Order: sequence, then C-alpha cells, then structure tokens
Amino acid sequence: MAKYAILSDIHGNLQALQQVHCDLQQFDICGIILLGDLIDYGMQSNEVVEYVRTKMSDHIICNIWGNHERAILLSDFTGFSSQRGVDSAKYTAFKLETEIKKYLETELDCRGFCEFTLDGKKCLAVHGSMENPFWKSIFPDSVHGDYKSYDLVFSGHSHCSHMFTKFYKADCPELRDQHAVMFMNPGSVGQPRNQHPEAQYIILDSKSMSVDFRGVSYDIDKTISYFNQSVDEFYWKRLKNGV
Repeated sequence: MAKYAILSDIHGNLQALQQVHCDLQQFDICGIILLGDLIDYGMQSNEVVEYVRTKMSDHIICNIWGNHERAILLSDFTGFSSQRGVDSAKYTAFKLETEIKKYLETELDCRGFCEFTLDGKKCLAVHGSMENPFWKSIFPDSVHGDYKSYDLVFSGHSHCSHMFTKFYKADCPELRDQHAVMFMNPGSVGQPRNQHPEAQYIILDSKSMSVDFRGVSYDIDKTISYFNQSVDEFYWKRLKNGV
C-alpha cells in the first residue's frame, strides 16, 4: 500500500504539528504533501518551519506557499479581510527569523500550487484554487477553476475538510465519456474551522483510494499560553471550539 499524509494550514501551532507528526508515524507513509500556511496566527511560526525543515523534509513531496507566506514574504497585506489579520501578519513578519525566511523563499513553491504524480495518478496541490491560488477556496458547489486534466486535487485555505468527486466530459467510451477527479481538503492542523478543535489531516492510500480524515488531540491550553497582546485574542479563543 502507498500511503501519503496531506497537511495544510499549520499556522504557527507547533503543539498541533508535533502531535500530527507523531500520529502519522503509525502509517509507514511514502510522502507528505504540505498545502501552505505554515506560518502566522499562531505564536510559533519559526518553530513550526524549523520542525518541518528538520523533522519532515525527507518525506516532503511538495511544499507550497499559502496566502500567509505570500503576504508576509512579499509585504503585501491587501488580501486580508480584517485589520486584525493584517496586524497578525505584520507581527509574524517582524518575528520571523532570517534563516526561516530563507527557507520559505527558497524551498517552497511560491506559485501556491504544484503538479506531481502519485502511483500513476496526475495530482495538483493548490493552497486555494486555480482561479486564485492564494485567496479563493475550492468548495463542493464551486471549484473555482478547471481541473479536468487531473486525477487528484489537494487544496487547503478554507480550514474545513472535505472530499468529493467531480465528473468531467471526456472522450472515453469505456468510462461512459466521463473523467472522475477526486478533490480533497484535509482541514487545518493548527486552526480548524469546522467546529472540531482537534488538529486535522488526511492519510490517503493511493492504491485503494481510501481516505482517512484524522483528528488528533493536542495541548490547546499550552498553545494558548504562548499568545501575547500583539495578536488579537480572537486567534487563540477560536482554538477551543474549532471555529
């Protein structure tokens, strides 16, 4: 069996990431797909990136910018919908260490998406969607882009997990002139927004095409203890309820 871990939106939450990494050890995975937003909102962005760089790099298949990497590394905060979001990003930019910035700039795909193959299946990893890789999410009722050339599409950004299949017209009589594309969003490791506060990710078996949505408990109170008044309390209060 070929199993892969799909993680997104860690957002500076080291405790959540550590517990997810511990949980996935039981699966003998072949690789890790990271869908962006390693940093910001949480207070341990430097530590999260360092953990990814030193503990997970041997298994990483793709590692892409999310909207927070883009905003902070390019000093472009215009995409945020609230002032508290801008303030948080600017604080993270101020705290981000030089070596961490270098890693984010040189080792991640700054386009916010990448293509690759898993066991013969053509895959797309995108933080948001192909209509807007950084700021617009894929949803079951609105995929925001054309994905008919892929077999699997992995996306993040919304912090809400989902899996669905969309059928595109194709010249393939043996498959009734349809091509199936499976869409997956693992939810968020570090800041879930589906009313489920555990750190969330996916284990995909690319042979059987089984998808295991994982929820992992972590020390939320310890994570909250790292916050200070430089970031709006909204960002730590929401952790308790996963909203």
